[in-house]
Amino acid sequence: MADKLIIFDTTLRDGEQSPGASMTREEKLRIAKQLEKLRVDVIEAGFAASSNGDFEAVRAIADAIKDSTVCSLARANDRDISRAAEALKGAKSMRIHTFMATSALHMEKKLRMTPEQVYEQVKLAVRFARKFTDNVEFSPEDASRSDPDFLCRVLEAAIAEGATTINIPDTVGYTTPEEYVRLLHYLREHTPGIERVVLSVHCHDDLGMATANTLAAVQAGAGQVEVTINGIGERAGNTSLEEVVMALRTRRDVFGDLVPHIVTEQLVPTSRLVSRATGIVVPPNKAVVGANAFAHEAGIHQDGMLKHRDTYEIMTPQSVGWDASRLVLGKHSGRAGFRARLAELGYADLSRERVDELYQRFIDLTDRKKVVTNADLVAIVEEGLQPVADRYVLTGWRAHSGSDGRAEAWVKLNVDGVERETSATGNGQIDALFRAIDKLVPGGCELEAFHIDAITPGQDAQGSVQVRLKCGEQVYNGRGVATDIVEASVRAYLAALNRTTISAEVTV
Repeated sequence: MADKLIIFDTTLRDGEQSPGASMTREEKLRIAKQLEKLRVDVIEAGFAASSNGDFEAVRAIADAIKDSTVCSLARANDRDISRAAEALKGAKSMRIHTFMATSALHMEKKLRMTPEQVYEQVKLAVRFARKFTDNVEFSPEDASRSDPDFLCRVLEAAIAEGATTINIPDTVGYTTPEEYVRLLHYLREHTPGIERVVLSVHCHDDLGMATANTLAAVQAGAGQVEVTINGIGERAGNTSLEEVVMALRTRRDVFGDLVPHIVTEQLVPTSRLVSRATGIVVPPNKAVVGANAFAHEAGIHQDGMLKHRDTYEIMTPQSVGWDASRLVLGKHSGRAGFRARLAELGYADLSRERVDELYQRFIDLTDRKKVVTNADLVAIVEEGLQPVADRYVLTGWRAHSGSDGRAEAWVKLNVDGVERETSATGNGQIDALFRAIDKLVPGGCELEAFHIDAITPGQDAQGSVQVRLKCGEQVYNGRGVATDIVEASVRAYLAALNRTTISAEVTV
Protein backbone atom coordinates (compact mmCIF):
# COMPACT_ATOMS: atom_id res chain seq x y z
CA MET A 1 0.00 0.00 0.00
CA ALA A 2 1.00 3.63 -0.47
CA ASP A 3 2.53 5.47 2.49
CA LYS A 4 -0.06 8.25 2.21
CA LEU A 5 -3.51 8.31 0.68
CA ILE A 6 -4.78 11.41 -1.13
CA ILE A 7 -8.50 12.09 -0.67
CA PHE A 8 -9.87 13.60 -3.90
CA ASP A 9 -13.44 14.83 -3.43
CA THR A 10 -15.59 15.22 -6.53
CA THR A 11 -18.91 16.05 -4.86
CA LEU A 12 -19.03 19.40 -6.66
CA ARG A 13 -18.37 17.85 -10.07
CA ASP A 14 -19.38 14.19 -10.38
CA GLY A 15 -21.69 14.47 -7.38
CA GLU A 16 -23.55 17.36 -8.95
CA GLN A 17 -24.23 15.17 -11.97
CA SER A 18 -26.80 13.29 -9.89
CA PRO A 19 -30.21 13.96 -11.46
CA GLY A 20 -31.73 17.02 -9.80
CA ALA A 21 -28.62 17.82 -7.74
CA SER A 22 -27.60 21.10 -9.38
CA MET A 23 -26.24 23.66 -6.93
CA THR A 24 -25.82 27.42 -7.00
CA ARG A 25 -22.42 29.07 -6.87
CA GLU A 26 -23.01 30.07 -3.25
CA GLU A 27 -23.99 26.52 -2.28
CA LYS A 28 -20.89 25.11 -3.98
CA LEU A 29 -18.70 27.63 -2.21
CA ARG A 30 -20.15 26.70 1.19
CA ILE A 31 -19.57 23.03 0.50
CA ALA A 32 -16.02 23.66 -0.70
CA LYS A 33 -15.24 25.51 2.53
CA GLN A 34 -16.70 22.63 4.52
CA LEU A 35 -14.58 20.14 2.53
CA GLU A 36 -11.55 22.26 3.38
CA LYS A 37 -12.60 22.06 7.04
CA LEU A 38 -12.84 18.28 6.61
CA ARG A 39 -9.25 18.53 5.27
CA VAL A 40 -9.70 16.73 1.99
CA ASP A 41 -6.56 16.98 -0.17
CA VAL A 42 -8.14 17.83 -3.54
CA ILE A 43 -11.50 19.47 -4.27
CA GLU A 44 -12.72 18.93 -7.81
CA ALA A 45 -14.74 22.14 -7.97
CA GLY A 46 -16.51 21.48 -11.25
CA PHE A 47 -16.26 21.31 -15.03
CA ALA A 48 -15.32 24.88 -15.89
CA ALA A 49 -15.96 24.57 -19.64
CA SER A 50 -19.44 23.12 -19.27
CA SER A 51 -21.21 26.43 -18.56
CA ASN A 52 -20.62 30.00 -17.44
CA GLY A 53 -22.18 29.13 -14.10
CA ASP A 54 -19.77 26.25 -13.53
CA PHE A 55 -16.85 28.45 -14.60
CA GLU A 56 -17.80 31.11 -12.04
CA ALA A 57 -18.26 28.50 -9.31
CA VAL A 58 -14.82 26.99 -9.98
CA ARG A 59 -13.26 30.45 -10.01
CA ALA A 60 -14.94 31.46 -6.72
CA ILE A 61 -13.78 28.26 -5.03
CA ALA A 62 -10.24 28.64 -6.42
CA ASP A 63 -10.06 32.15 -4.99
CA ALA A 64 -11.43 31.13 -1.57
CA ILE A 65 -9.74 27.81 -0.75
CA LYS A 66 -6.25 27.92 0.72
CA ASP A 67 -5.60 24.56 2.39
CA SER A 68 -6.76 22.15 -0.33
CA THR A 69 -5.81 21.80 -3.98
CA VAL A 70 -8.60 23.00 -6.28
CA CYS A 71 -9.19 21.04 -9.48
CA SER A 72 -11.31 21.42 -12.61
CA LEU A 73 -12.27 18.69 -15.04
CA ALA A 74 -11.56 19.23 -18.76
CA ARG A 75 -12.05 17.16 -21.85
CA ALA A 76 -8.89 16.42 -23.83
CA ASN A 77 -9.03 19.54 -25.98
CA ASP A 78 -7.43 22.98 -25.89
CA ARG A 79 -10.68 24.90 -25.27
CA ASP A 80 -11.69 22.92 -22.16
CA ILE A 81 -8.17 22.96 -20.74
CA SER A 82 -7.77 26.73 -21.31
CA ARG A 83 -11.12 27.37 -19.67
CA ALA A 84 -10.15 25.24 -16.65
CA ALA A 85 -6.82 27.05 -16.34
CA GLU A 86 -8.53 30.43 -16.46
CA ALA A 87 -11.02 29.47 -13.73
CA LEU A 88 -8.26 28.08 -11.51
CA LYS A 89 -5.92 31.03 -11.93
CA GLY A 90 -6.49 32.36 -8.41
CA ALA A 91 -5.94 29.05 -6.63
CA LYS A 92 -3.11 28.71 -4.15
CA SER A 93 -2.74 25.13 -5.40
CA MET A 94 -4.40 24.05 -8.68
CA ARG A 95 -4.82 20.89 -10.73
CA ILE A 96 -6.17 20.31 -14.23
CA HIS A 97 -7.90 16.96 -14.65
CA THR A 98 -8.24 15.97 -18.30
CA PHE A 99 -9.85 12.80 -19.60
CA MET A 100 -10.59 10.79 -22.72
CA ALA A 101 -12.34 7.47 -23.26
CA THR A 102 -10.17 4.44 -24.09
CA SER A 103 -12.62 1.51 -24.28
CA ALA A 104 -13.40 0.15 -27.74
CA LEU A 105 -17.10 0.79 -27.15
CA HIS A 106 -16.62 4.45 -26.25
CA MET A 107 -14.04 5.15 -28.96
CA GLU A 108 -16.19 3.68 -31.70
CA LYS A 109 -19.72 4.62 -30.63
CA LYS A 110 -19.22 7.88 -28.72
CA LEU A 111 -15.99 9.51 -29.90
CA ARG A 112 -16.06 8.00 -33.42
CA MET A 113 -12.29 7.96 -33.31
CA THR A 114 -9.71 5.28 -33.93
CA PRO A 115 -7.45 4.11 -31.10
CA GLU A 116 -4.53 5.86 -32.80
CA GLN A 117 -6.42 9.16 -32.91
CA VAL A 118 -7.27 8.83 -29.22
CA TYR A 119 -3.64 8.08 -28.42
CA GLU A 120 -2.45 11.21 -30.21
CA GLN A 121 -5.17 13.38 -28.67
CA VAL A 122 -4.21 12.30 -25.16
CA LYS A 123 -0.60 13.28 -25.78
CA LEU A 124 -1.58 16.71 -27.08
CA ALA A 125 -4.02 17.35 -24.23
CA VAL A 126 -1.62 16.51 -21.41
CA ARG A 127 1.16 18.46 -23.10
CA PHE A 128 -1.12 21.49 -23.38
CA ALA A 129 -2.30 21.23 -19.75
CA ARG A 130 1.30 21.22 -18.57
CA LYS A 131 1.69 24.73 -19.96
CA PHE A 132 -0.56 25.96 -17.15
CA THR A 133 0.45 23.78 -14.21
CA ASP A 134 2.77 20.97 -13.24
CA ASN A 135 -0.15 19.27 -11.44
CA VAL A 136 -1.98 17.40 -14.21
CA GLU A 137 -4.22 14.38 -13.82
CA PHE A 138 -5.24 12.14 -16.70
CA SER A 139 -8.17 9.72 -16.69
CA PRO A 140 -8.81 7.10 -19.39
CA GLU A 141 -12.61 7.02 -19.24
CA ASP A 142 -14.13 3.53 -19.01
CA ALA A 143 -10.71 2.14 -18.13
CA SER A 144 -12.14 -1.00 -16.53
CA ARG A 145 -13.60 -2.05 -19.90
CA SER A 146 -10.58 -0.97 -21.98
CA ASP A 147 -8.04 -3.26 -23.59
CA PRO A 148 -5.24 -3.48 -21.00
CA ASP A 149 -2.40 -3.26 -23.52
CA PHE A 150 -3.87 -0.21 -25.25
CA LEU A 151 -4.48 1.31 -21.83
CA CYS A 152 -0.81 0.82 -20.92
CA ARG A 153 0.25 2.52 -24.16
CA VAL A 154 -2.00 5.55 -23.56
CA LEU A 155 -0.91 5.90 -19.94
CA GLU A 156 2.75 5.70 -20.92
CA ALA A 157 2.20 8.58 -23.33
CA ALA A 158 0.33 10.66 -20.75
CA ILE A 159 3.12 10.15 -18.21
CA ALA A 160 5.76 11.03 -20.79
CA GLU A 161 3.93 14.28 -21.53
CA GLY A 162 3.94 15.27 -17.87
CA ALA A 163 0.85 13.82 -16.13
CA THR A 164 1.56 13.50 -12.40
CA THR A 165 -1.57 11.58 -11.44
CA ILE A 166 -3.03 8.70 -13.42
CA ASN A 167 -6.62 7.83 -12.58
CA ILE A 168 -8.14 4.44 -13.46
CA PRO A 169 -11.91 4.96 -13.45
CA ASP A 170 -14.51 2.22 -13.26
CA THR A 171 -16.82 4.62 -15.07
CA VAL A 172 -19.91 2.42 -15.22
CA GLY A 173 -19.42 0.43 -12.01
CA TYR A 174 -18.78 -2.76 -13.98
CA THR A 175 -15.74 -4.32 -12.35
CA THR A 176 -15.29 -6.45 -9.23
CA PRO A 177 -12.62 -6.02 -6.54
CA GLU A 178 -10.59 -8.96 -7.85
CA GLU A 179 -10.71 -7.75 -11.45
CA TYR A 180 -9.83 -4.21 -10.43
CA VAL A 181 -6.80 -5.33 -8.47
CA ARG A 182 -5.62 -7.48 -11.38
CA LEU A 183 -5.94 -4.52 -13.74
CA LEU A 184 -3.97 -2.23 -11.41
CA HIS A 185 -1.22 -4.82 -11.04
CA TYR A 186 -1.10 -5.28 -14.82
CA LEU A 187 -0.79 -1.54 -15.41
CA ARG A 188 2.01 -1.26 -12.86
CA GLU A 189 3.92 -4.10 -14.48
CA HIS A 190 3.49 -3.01 -18.11
CA THR A 191 3.44 0.82 -18.09
CA PRO A 192 6.89 2.46 -18.20
CA GLY A 193 7.15 5.44 -15.85
CA ILE A 194 4.07 4.60 -13.80
CA GLU A 195 6.21 4.35 -10.67
CA ARG A 196 6.78 8.12 -10.93
CA VAL A 197 3.10 9.11 -10.69
CA VAL A 198 0.28 8.81 -8.19
CA LEU A 199 -2.10 6.02 -9.16
CA SER A 200 -5.71 7.04 -8.50
CA VAL A 201 -9.02 5.16 -8.55
CA HIS A 202 -12.54 6.42 -9.28
CA CYS A 203 -15.40 3.94 -8.84
CA HIS A 204 -19.13 4.06 -9.49
CA ASP A 205 -21.75 2.09 -7.60
CA ASP A 206 -23.90 0.58 -10.36
CA LEU A 207 -23.45 -2.91 -8.91
CA GLY A 208 -23.10 -1.73 -5.32
CA MET A 209 -19.33 -2.37 -5.24
CA ALA A 210 -17.85 1.13 -5.42
CA THR A 211 -16.51 1.17 -1.86
CA ALA A 212 -15.35 -2.45 -2.02
CA ASN A 213 -13.52 -1.79 -5.30
CA THR A 214 -11.91 1.35 -3.91
CA LEU A 215 -10.69 -0.34 -0.74
CA ALA A 216 -9.32 -3.26 -2.77
CA ALA A 217 -7.46 -0.75 -4.92
CA VAL A 218 -5.99 0.90 -1.81
CA GLN A 219 -4.63 -2.49 -0.73
CA ALA A 220 -3.22 -2.88 -4.22
CA GLY A 221 -1.23 0.35 -3.88
CA ALA A 222 -3.49 3.15 -5.10
CA GLY A 223 -2.27 6.50 -3.77
CA GLN A 224 -5.47 8.49 -4.36
CA VAL A 225 -9.18 7.74 -4.05
CA GLU A 226 -11.85 9.80 -5.80
CA VAL A 227 -15.00 10.00 -3.70
CA THR A 228 -18.12 12.05 -2.98
CA ILE A 229 -20.00 13.01 0.16
CA ASN A 230 -23.01 10.70 0.69
CA GLY A 231 -21.87 8.73 -2.36
CA ILE A 232 -23.84 10.96 -4.74
CA GLY A 233 -23.05 11.01 -8.44
CA GLU A 234 -24.07 9.77 -11.87
CA ARG A 235 -26.69 7.00 -11.90
CA ALA A 236 -26.19 4.91 -8.72
CA GLY A 237 -23.51 7.28 -7.45
CA ASN A 238 -19.82 7.27 -6.61
CA THR A 239 -17.70 5.81 -3.88
CA SER A 240 -18.76 7.36 -0.59
CA LEU A 241 -16.07 9.45 1.11
CA GLU A 242 -17.35 8.72 4.60
CA GLU A 243 -17.43 4.96 3.99
CA VAL A 244 -13.87 4.82 2.68
CA VAL A 245 -12.43 7.11 5.34
CA MET A 246 -14.11 5.30 8.23
CA ALA A 247 -13.24 1.87 6.82
CA LEU A 248 -9.60 2.95 6.72
CA ARG A 249 -9.82 4.54 10.18
CA THR A 250 -11.67 1.62 11.80
CA ARG A 251 -9.58 -1.13 10.20
CA ARG A 252 -6.10 0.20 10.84
CA ASP A 253 -5.07 -3.41 11.38
CA VAL A 254 -5.66 -3.94 7.65
CA PHE A 255 -4.88 -0.55 6.09
CA GLY A 256 -2.43 1.08 8.48
CA ASP A 257 -2.66 4.81 9.25
CA LEU A 258 -3.43 6.21 5.80
CA VAL A 259 -5.81 9.11 6.54
CA PRO A 260 -4.85 10.67 9.88
CA HIS A 261 -5.40 14.15 8.45
CA ILE A 262 -9.14 13.82 7.79
CA VAL A 263 -11.23 15.47 10.52
CA THR A 264 -13.81 12.70 10.79
CA GLU A 265 -15.92 14.63 13.33
CA GLN A 266 -16.93 16.83 10.37
CA LEU A 267 -18.40 13.96 8.34
CA VAL A 268 -22.00 14.28 9.58
CA PRO A 269 -22.07 18.10 9.32
CA THR A 270 -20.68 17.84 5.77
CA SER A 271 -23.21 15.17 4.86
CA ARG A 272 -26.08 17.33 6.09
CA LEU A 273 -24.81 20.38 4.20
CA VAL A 274 -24.58 18.45 0.93
CA SER A 275 -28.00 16.91 1.47
CA ARG A 276 -29.58 20.33 2.01
CA ALA A 277 -27.84 21.87 -1.00
CA THR A 278 -28.66 19.06 -3.44
CA GLY A 279 -32.07 18.09 -2.09
CA ILE A 280 -30.94 14.45 -2.05
CA VAL A 281 -32.07 12.87 1.21
CA VAL A 282 -29.57 10.59 2.94
CA PRO A 283 -31.18 7.13 3.36
CA PRO A 284 -31.67 6.25 7.05
CA ASN A 285 -29.64 3.06 6.63
CA LYS A 286 -26.71 4.83 4.93
CA ALA A 287 -23.42 3.80 6.50
CA VAL A 288 -21.77 6.30 8.87
CA VAL A 289 -24.04 9.32 8.15
CA GLY A 290 -27.51 7.74 7.92
CA ALA A 291 -29.96 8.44 10.75
CA ASN A 292 -29.96 4.76 11.74
CA ALA A 293 -26.19 4.26 11.58
CA PHE A 294 -25.96 4.36 15.39
CA ALA A 295 -29.56 3.47 16.24
CA HIS A 296 -30.48 0.21 17.95
CA GLU A 297 -34.01 -1.19 18.26
CA ALA A 298 -33.73 -4.94 18.77
CA GLY A 299 -33.95 -5.91 22.44
CA ILE A 300 -30.86 -8.12 22.31
CA HIS A 301 -28.84 -5.29 20.74
CA GLN A 302 -30.09 -2.73 23.24
CA ASP A 303 -29.24 -5.01 26.15
CA GLY A 304 -25.74 -5.50 24.74
CA MET A 305 -25.26 -1.77 24.18
CA LEU A 306 -26.30 -0.99 27.75
CA LYS A 307 -23.73 -3.48 29.04
CA HIS A 308 -20.88 -2.52 26.70
CA ARG A 309 -21.04 -0.25 23.64
CA ASP A 310 -18.49 -2.25 21.63
CA THR A 311 -20.85 -5.22 21.45
CA TYR A 312 -22.73 -3.62 18.56
CA GLU A 313 -20.76 -0.53 17.49
CA ILE A 314 -17.41 -0.61 15.68
CA MET A 315 -16.88 3.16 15.93
CA THR A 316 -18.21 5.85 18.22
CA PRO A 317 -20.96 8.14 16.92
CA GLN A 318 -18.98 11.14 18.20
CA SER A 319 -16.02 10.18 15.97
CA VAL A 320 -18.04 11.01 12.85
CA GLY A 321 -20.07 13.93 14.16
CA TRP A 322 -23.14 12.40 15.81
CA ASP A 323 -23.98 13.39 19.38
CA ALA A 324 -24.60 9.88 20.68
CA SER A 325 -26.00 6.46 19.92
CA ARG A 326 -29.76 6.07 19.99
CA LEU A 327 -31.74 3.25 21.53
CA VAL A 328 -34.82 3.38 19.32
CA LEU A 329 -37.96 2.12 20.96
CA GLY A 330 -40.07 -0.02 18.67
CA LYS A 331 -41.80 -3.38 18.55
CA HIS A 332 -38.45 -5.21 18.70
CA SER A 333 -37.24 -3.42 21.82
CA GLY A 334 -36.87 -5.33 25.06
CA ARG A 335 -37.50 -4.40 28.67
CA ALA A 336 -33.87 -3.42 29.26
CA GLY A 337 -33.96 -0.68 26.64
CA PHE A 338 -37.43 0.38 27.75
CA ARG A 339 -36.42 0.66 31.41
CA ALA A 340 -33.23 2.57 30.45
CA ARG A 341 -35.26 5.12 28.49
CA LEU A 342 -37.72 5.54 31.38
CA ALA A 343 -34.77 6.22 33.67
CA GLU A 344 -33.46 8.87 31.25
CA LEU A 345 -36.88 10.51 31.37
CA GLY A 346 -36.87 10.64 35.16
CA TYR A 347 -38.84 7.49 36.02
CA ALA A 348 -36.01 5.43 37.50
CA ASP A 349 -37.87 4.55 40.70
CA LEU A 350 -40.74 2.61 39.13
CA SER A 351 -41.27 -0.91 40.43
CA ARG A 352 -40.64 -3.94 38.23
CA GLU A 353 -44.37 -4.66 38.19
CA ARG A 354 -45.13 -1.09 37.10
CA VAL A 355 -42.49 -1.24 34.36
CA ASP A 356 -43.94 -4.52 33.11
CA GLU A 357 -47.39 -2.95 32.95
CA LEU A 358 -46.10 0.12 31.10
CA TYR A 359 -44.02 -2.06 28.79
CA GLN A 360 -47.16 -3.88 27.66
CA ARG A 361 -48.84 -0.54 26.95
CA PHE A 362 -45.75 0.44 24.99
CA ILE A 363 -45.77 -2.79 22.93
CA ASP A 364 -49.46 -2.28 22.15
CA LEU A 365 -48.62 1.23 20.98
CA THR A 366 -45.87 -0.01 18.62
CA ASP A 367 -48.47 -2.00 16.71
CA ARG A 368 -50.16 1.28 15.82
CA LYS A 369 -47.20 3.66 15.67
CA LYS A 370 -43.93 3.19 13.77
CA VAL A 371 -41.81 5.44 15.97
CA VAL A 372 -42.40 5.85 19.69
CA THR A 373 -40.98 9.15 20.93
CA ASN A 374 -40.01 10.32 24.40
CA ALA A 375 -43.22 12.37 24.49
CA ASP A 376 -45.21 9.20 23.81
CA LEU A 377 -43.52 7.44 26.71
CA VAL A 378 -44.14 10.33 29.09
CA ALA A 379 -47.79 10.28 28.10
CA ILE A 380 -48.04 6.53 28.77
CA VAL A 381 -46.37 6.86 32.16
CA GLU A 382 -48.27 9.95 33.25
CA GLU A 383 -51.58 8.47 32.23
CA GLY A 384 -50.71 5.40 34.24
CA LEU A 385 -49.72 7.48 37.25
CA GLN A 386 -53.25 8.85 37.60
CA PRO A 387 -54.73 7.49 40.87
CA VAL A 388 -57.44 5.43 39.23
CA ALA A 389 -59.06 2.49 40.97
CA ASP A 390 -59.64 0.56 37.76
CA ARG A 391 -63.26 0.00 38.73
CA TYR A 392 -64.29 0.73 35.14
CA VAL A 393 -61.99 -0.81 32.53
CA LEU A 394 -62.42 -0.40 28.78
CA THR A 395 -62.37 -3.76 26.97
CA GLY A 396 -63.88 -2.83 23.61
CA TRP A 397 -65.57 -0.10 21.61
CA ARG A 398 -66.92 0.63 18.16
CA ALA A 399 -68.41 3.80 16.63
CA HIS A 400 -69.44 5.08 13.24
CA SER A 401 -71.05 8.22 11.89
CA GLY A 402 -72.17 9.88 8.69
CA SER A 403 -72.42 13.31 7.10
CA ASP A 404 -75.64 14.07 8.98
CA GLY A 405 -73.72 14.13 12.26
CA ARG A 406 -75.66 11.25 13.80
CA ALA A 407 -73.43 8.56 15.28
CA GLU A 408 -73.92 5.11 16.73
CA ALA A 409 -71.60 3.59 19.28
CA TRP A 410 -71.10 0.33 21.15
CA VAL A 411 -68.94 -0.02 24.24
CA LYS A 412 -67.87 -2.91 26.47
CA LEU A 413 -66.60 -2.30 30.01
CA ASN A 414 -65.41 -4.42 32.88
CA VAL A 415 -67.43 -2.98 35.78
CA ASP A 416 -66.36 -4.32 39.17
CA GLY A 417 -65.11 -7.50 37.49
CA VAL A 418 -68.25 -8.04 35.38
CA GLU A 419 -68.29 -7.62 31.59
CA ARG A 420 -71.07 -5.29 30.50
CA GLU A 421 -71.87 -3.78 27.10
CA THR A 422 -74.42 -1.45 25.54
CA SER A 423 -75.07 0.86 22.58
CA ALA A 424 -76.12 4.48 22.22
CA THR A 425 -76.51 7.25 19.67
CA GLY A 426 -75.23 10.78 19.82
CA ASN A 427 -74.02 13.89 18.02
CA GLY A 428 -70.75 12.44 16.76
CA GLN A 429 -68.81 9.34 17.72
CA ILE A 430 -67.35 10.66 20.98
CA ASP A 431 -70.71 11.90 22.23
CA ALA A 432 -72.32 8.54 21.36
CA LEU A 433 -69.59 6.64 23.24
CA PHE A 434 -69.92 8.86 26.30
CA ARG A 435 -73.68 8.29 26.30
CA ALA A 436 -73.13 4.51 26.10
CA ILE A 437 -70.71 4.64 29.03
CA ASP A 438 -73.23 6.64 31.04
CA LYS A 439 -75.70 3.76 30.63
CA LEU A 440 -73.21 1.37 32.25
CA VAL A 441 -71.79 3.72 34.89
CA PRO A 442 -74.36 5.36 37.16
CA GLY A 443 -73.58 8.70 38.77
CA GLY A 444 -75.24 11.51 36.90
CA CYS A 445 -72.01 13.35 36.06
CA GLU A 446 -71.95 16.20 33.56
CA LEU A 447 -69.15 16.85 31.03
CA GLU A 448 -67.83 20.30 31.87
CA ALA A 449 -64.67 20.52 29.70
CA PHE A 450 -63.08 18.59 26.85
CA HIS A 451 -59.61 19.32 25.40
CA ILE A 452 -57.49 17.57 22.72
CA ASP A 453 -53.71 17.87 22.13
CA ALA A 454 -51.40 16.10 19.69
CA ILE A 455 -48.45 14.81 21.72
CA THR A 456 -46.17 14.18 18.74
CA PRO A 457 -46.19 15.30 15.09
CA GLY A 458 -47.05 13.10 12.14
CA GLN A 459 -49.99 11.09 10.91
CA ASP A 460 -49.45 8.41 13.56
CA ALA A 461 -49.21 10.91 16.42
CA GLN A 462 -50.66 10.05 19.78
CA GLY A 463 -53.52 12.24 20.90
CA SER A 464 -53.99 13.37 24.49
CA VAL A 465 -57.51 14.13 25.68
CA GLN A 466 -58.38 15.79 28.97
CA VAL A 467 -61.92 15.88 30.30
CA ARG A 468 -63.46 17.47 33.36
CA LEU A 469 -66.62 16.01 34.87
CA LYS A 470 -68.86 17.74 37.37
CA CYS A 471 -70.64 15.32 39.67
CA GLY A 472 -72.81 17.28 42.04
CA GLU A 473 -70.51 19.79 43.69
CA GLN A 474 -67.32 17.84 42.92
CA VAL A 475 -65.12 18.16 39.82
CA TYR A 476 -63.01 15.28 38.48
CA ASN A 477 -60.30 15.36 35.80
CA GLY A 478 -59.24 12.53 33.54
CA ARG A 479 -56.62 12.09 30.84
CA GLY A 480 -56.42 9.55 28.04
CA VAL A 481 -53.73 8.84 25.45
CA ALA A 482 -53.96 6.83 22.23
CA THR A 483 -53.13 7.08 18.53
CA ASP A 484 -56.91 7.13 17.93
CA ILE A 485 -58.40 10.33 19.30
CA VAL A 486 -61.77 8.64 19.85
CA GLU A 487 -60.19 5.96 22.01
CA ALA A 488 -58.16 8.60 23.86
CA SER A 489 -61.45 10.38 24.63
CA VAL A 490 -63.01 7.20 26.01
CA ARG A 491 -59.95 6.55 28.19
CA ALA A 492 -60.03 10.10 29.54
CA TYR A 493 -63.76 9.84 30.33
CA LEU A 494 -63.27 6.56 32.18
CA ALA A 495 -60.24 7.94 34.05
CA ALA A 496 -62.40 10.77 35.37
CA LEU A 497 -65.20 8.37 36.30
CA ASN A 498 -62.74 6.17 38.16
CA ARG A 499 -61.65 9.20 40.16
CA THR A 500 -65.22 9.58 41.36
CA THR A 501 -65.01 6.11 42.91
CA ILE A 502 -61.81 7.04 44.76
CA SER A 503 -63.50 10.13 46.15
CA ALA A 504 -66.50 8.09 47.26
CA GLU A 505 -64.30 5.54 49.01
CA VAL A 506 -62.40 8.26 50.87
CA THR A 507 -65.64 9.94 51.96
CA VAL A 508 -67.01 6.68 53.35
